[in-house]
Amino acid sequence: MKIWGDEEVKFLFSEVEKCKDEKLPLREAFSVHAEKFGRKQNSVRNYYYADVENLKKDKARLTRLGISLDKHGKSHFKKFEKDEEEKLLKQIKKFKQSGFSVRQACEKLSGGDLAEMTRLQNKYQNLTKRKMPDNVIAFKKERLLTESDINSLFMGLVKLIRKTAVDELMEKTRIEKESSAYLLKRAFMDLNKKDKQITALRAEFENLKNENRALLEKIEESKFLKNEKLKKKLAVKPIQKLKEC
Repeated sequence: MKIWGDEEVKFLFSEVEKCKDEKLPLREAFSVHAEKFGRKQNSVRNYYYADVENLKKDKARLTRLGISLDKHGKSHFKKFEKDEEEKLLKQIKKFKQSGFSVRQACEKLSGGDLAEMTRLQNKYQNLTKRKMPDNVIAFKKERLLTESDINSLFMGLVKLIRKTAVDELMEKTRIEKESSAYLLKRAFMDLNKKDKQITALRAEFENLKNENRALLEKIEESKFLKNEKLKKKLAVKPIQKLKEC
C-alpha cells in the first residue's frame, strides 16, 4: 500500500477525530477529505482503516505524525438485544424493497463506519441462517399487496434502473459521478453541439434566403417580359389601323 504524505494523513485522522467527538458518521470525514484532496470517498475510507493497522507497527512514523491511536481503535462489537435484532431485520427488509443489497443497507445504517457495517451484516446473516426446529412446520401467511407496497416496489425498481445506468456510464467513462470536471466537460460538449446546430441552421437559413431572392428575381423578370410583350402588341395595333385607313 502506498503511504500518503504526512500532512494529508494528519488531516484525515484529524477529521475522523472530529466526527467521533461530534458523534457523526465517519463517512463525513471521508467525504471532506476526498473533496479536499481529489480522491474517492471509498478509497479514503479503505486507506484510513489500513493505515491504522500500519501505524500500530510503525512507532517512529506514529510519533512523527503525532497521532494518538487511542482515538482510532476499532470498537468491539456490542451484543444485540432481542428488540435490536427485530429492528435490524425490519430496516434491512425495507432497504431491500427499495432495491438495496444487504451490504448497501448495512453501510447506510452504519453511517459509513466499516466496523459497525461488518457487525450489522454479520448479525443479519446469522439471523437469516437460523433454522427452525424439525418438528415445527412453517406456514406462509398470504396477503395482498397494498398500494404502499406497490409504490415501494416501483420506487425500488426506478432506483435500481437509475443506479445501473449511472454505473454503466461511470464504467465506460471512468469518471467520478460527483466530479465537477466531468459535469463541466459535459456542459461544454452540449454547448459545442448546440453551437454546431445553430451554425447549420444559419447556413440553411442563408440558403433559403438566396433561393427566395432568386425566385423573386425570376418573378420580376417574368413580369418585365410580359409587360414588354404587351407593349409591343399595343404598339402594333394602331399601325395596322392606319394602314386600313
